[in-house]
Amino acid sequence: MTRYTPTSEADVCEIVREASARRTQLAIQGSGTKRAFGRPAQFDSILSSSQMTRVTLYEPAEFVISAEPGASLSEIVRLLAEHRQELAFEPLDYRPLLGCDGEPTIGAVAAMNLSGPRRIACGAARDSSLGLRFVNGRGEAIKSGGRVMKNVTGLDLVKIMVGAYATLGFLTEVTFKFVPSAPRCATLCLADLSDQTAIAALSAALGAPYDVSGAAHLPAVVGGGARTLVRVEGFPESVEYRLGELLSLLKRFGAAEVLADDTGRGLWQAIRDATVLAEPRDAAIWRISTAPSKGPDVAARIARAVEAGWFFDWGGGLIWLACPTADSAGAATIRGAIRKAGGHATLVRTPEEVRAAVDIFDPPVEAVARLQAGLKTSLDPAGIFNPGRMFPEL
Repeated sequence: MTRYTPTSEADVCEIVREASARRTQLAIQGSGTKRAFGRPAQFDSILSSSQMTRVTLYEPAEFVISAEPGASLSEIVRLLAEHRQELAFEPLDYRPLLGCDGEPTIGAVAAMNLSGPRRIACGAARDSSLGLRFVNGRGEAIKSGGRVMKNVTGLDLVKIMVGAYATLGFLTEVTFKFVPSAPRCATLCLADLSDQTAIAALSAALGAPYDVSGAAHLPAVVGGGARTLVRVEGFPESVEYRLGELLSLLKRFGAAEVLADDTGRGLWQAIRDATVLAEPRDAAIWRISTAPSKGPDVAARIARAVEAGWFFDWGGGLIWLACPTADSAGAATIRGAIRKAGGHATLVRTPEEVRAAVDIFDPPVEAVARLQAGLKTSLDPAGIFNPGRMFPEL
């Protein structure tokens, strides 16, 4: 099998033009840490960004950074940290769940729209994306967006490409805005709440004017006693004031304690990467989005049919759930619960034979499927990029 490792956008254009002419199907990879995510790719060769690793622009005063897709995420995080800055959307790291080595890349962050607990306050990776460059299936280099926030006309390809799982083109440069790092990060913890009471407490905290940047609930089913967590970040004086107000607001749900800063940071990293569900390794992992108020009912409905463990992020709107891989990893039960409540479910981890047989993403309704097919035909007419990675027909 051929592995292409271009070093420039021009190289990518040439490789893609040749692949398109020959109908060579290409698996798009960075360092390969997400190989076990999505449907098993149907490909003839690999097109890798491993040799495209430059940070092409960094303007600390303008809060903008651009990089080639193979740039290490950890290197970008380190670079920003030197100037007390960070990516607002707190990208998650799938390595603990998927059990893989390698360094996650900024291209994968964009391709998969990876976002963590702070999404409820700052939006997803897509919302911090200012612009990108990519090569389409005809081997043409395309630029969309820019390096500043401004109004533009025409099709917003940035929003389409971020989260498309490299099925529409090969990213050659991504541009993100970032934010100053918070000098203080504090976490409130309420103990032993039921799922329903915990989500009510989180909703109260999120509905108050105290700039909550994290709202999660770890039920007793994931080990230990139940913990309900609320995070606030900012300047120390502001954090102290907001902590006091939140303690008063939440006292009707029980006594809360302020965790040590290091303890709180460790918990939020575990929530971000879902490491509390990483074991046992043979369990299937689902990522379920629904209305926060319906989260507890969705989890309970699933648990009545399959053995499951779960926790909530995004104030209850995101459910990470582990269950056995038997019976197609509980897909019928989980998607049935989502149909009743509204939302969608993504199968993050399961053996390859299950990934090949079960829909990883919710099948789109007919109108959305037509839009997806039209975009694929327009940007990748020969169907060479990551064929079948998201859906069999794409």
